[in-house]
Amino acid sequence: MNKGPISQFIQHHYRHFNAAALVDAAKGYETHLLEGGKMMVTLAGAMSTAELGISFAEMIRQGKVDIISCTGANLEEDIMNLVAHTHYKRVPNYRDLSPQDEWALLEKGFNRVTDTCIPEEEAFRRIQTHIFKIWKDAETKGERYFPHEYMYKLLLSGVMKEHYEIDPKHSWMLAAAEKNIPIVVPGWEDSTMGNIFASYCIKGELKAATMKSGIEYMVWLSDWYRNNSAGKGVGFFQIGGGIAGDFPICVVPMMYQDLEWHDVPFWSYFCQISDSTTSYGSYSGAVPNEKITWGKLDINTPKFIVESDATIVAPLIFAYLLGW
Repeated sequence: MNKGPISQFIQHHYRHFNAAALVDAAKGYETHLLEGGKMMVTLAGAMSTAELGISFAEMIRQGKVDIISCTGANLEEDIMNLVAHTHYKRVPNYRDLSPQDEWALLEKGFNRVTDTCIPEEEAFRRIQTHIFKIWKDAETKGERYFPHEYMYKLLLSGVMKEHYEIDPKHSWMLAAAEKNIPIVVPGWEDSTMGNIFASYCIKGELKAATMKSGIEYMVWLSDWYRNNSAGKGVGFFQIGGGIAGDFPICVVPMMYQDLEWHDVPFWSYFCQISDSTTSYGSYSGAVPNEKITWGKLDINTPKFIVESDATIVAPLIFAYLLGW
């Protein structure tokens, strides 16, 4: 593939330290795919609100992502941005806000994520009516689905189209739904939609069992991994830390150690973008070699860590892989 101006700039200027690690990780990802490997991408933090979909959706469309693990927040926030983008408020001076300033934002219906305020009424409530109907219809039929499957039903039904406020090609969830990319959403309960679902359970309007659980996600993932790890294997591209990465990477040692299945391949590529620091007690900042001791990575697994801002690094790596 002929590389475009962004990729050419990266290759010419990014020669040392974290910049060089970014290039090495991108080339390693590219090689992994060219050799027939598959790739899991994990999304932590608020990457959807950071509008990662602008590059990530194209990665999905071009077949450079085979499976995704993300937090419940990232699952819903991409859709919120899709249907309520013009109502978002950017606060460039967010570091200067007083408690009184924050309270004023709350009273106006804004929930702040760093420099970006999500409009509660337009974002959450615009989705809530439709998603409740989908949850309720499934329960009435005695059906159960995973959190992302309900979101896929919502997007593919077309009921939200009239509310689209961005170019739909910039929504990674829409791209994933259209390709039916598998998603694992550990800890989905820790999200606005998870809280809304719980509220319906408390009111007796829904049953908790209508939503498939995190344990069921792990059971499903073990089956997916066994069916997709032949040949070059499955790589692991981790954006940030936390449960989005920690949960799925454990499927390998779980199968090897707990199930005693000794024919399970290790993850065959690993990269993490992180600025976390292990000496502060953060597992997310652990260097890749530590994962060897946990039975997640092999001695020979290509390993990369880019210690930088994911909102800067991830789009650059994706741009390289897309040939931009």
